[in-house]
Amino acid sequence: MIPIPPPRAHGFTTTTPVPLYWAEYGDQGAPPLLLLHGGPGASHEYLLPQMLELAKEHRLVTYDQRGGGRSRYDDDRAPIGWQEQASDVGLVAAELGVDPLTIVGYSWGALLGMLYAIEATAGRAGAVPERLALIDPAPVTRAYREAFEQEFVRRQASPEIAALRAEVNQSGLRERDPEAFKQRQFELSVAGYFADPLRARDLTPFRVTGRIQQSIWTSLGDFDLLPTLGTLHLSSFVTHGRQDPIPLASSQAAASALGVSCIVMENCGHVPYVEQPAQLFPPLLAYLREPVTPHPLVN
Repeated sequence: MIPIPPPRAHGFTTTTPVPLYWAEYGDQGAPPLLLLHGGPGASHEYLLPQMLELAKEHRLVTYDQRGGGRSRYDDDRAPIGWQEQASDVGLVAAELGVDPLTIVGYSWGALLGMLYAIEATAGRAGAVPERLALIDPAPVTRAYREAFEQEFVRRQASPEIAALRAEVNQSGLRERDPEAFKQRQFELSVAGYFADPLRARDLTPFRVTGRIQQSIWTSLGDFDLLPTLGTLHLSSFVTHGRQDPIPLASSQAAASALGVSCIVMENCGHVPYVEQPAQLFPPLLAYLREPVTPHPLVN
């Protein structure tokens, strides 16, 4: 496992309703980016160290979203929904000086970026993003999410992953090396996200706070972002792995609504920064280097 370098700066926010842990990488004078992790209910560290490729040219700011990682808290009486998460995005960006606001969102973080952009454009959140870069976004409709859930269950029950699971269980690793067994169990739990299940060994392990994940998805109800995405006029970038269990059609529909093409990464599941960095980072960095031009308005 590649070690994660320490951040250049880190701490807890003071302007959000609850303190949120943040970390910053890269040159302080470089163009800023706000990186939103997936989950929901996870933490930023599982994007590292691979996503630090962005810090070579940018001041990369990221944080553990409310209820996950080092931003967990014990008040079960205060359910967390997507509105709270979206509000936090603008507060974190303002407090940490991510201006102009470029959002790079991965998985749930990409959906959160879209939700925030919708809220900000409507005047219900902070600054409207200047750019929105979406990496393997979570499904943009409830129907696409249901399709993803069915596909992920199918993959986890596939003969290939079942054979890997049986091999580990019969290896005696649990008794010989409990930590290595725990790591292998984690890898098997996420194997269905990968085009090649063996690549799960290169993903930094993480935990999801289940009640946060459930409360946020529940708060979205029977959601469909596509009609509202079509009213946004933002500089956007969308990419998606062809073998991602999340339907490619979901990201293609989101890209179309945003007025851009979806870049499809081949031999790639849901984790392109691990599986196909050579297909992910060159076009993403090229997009981030381009001057922002006004998005053509649709009459």
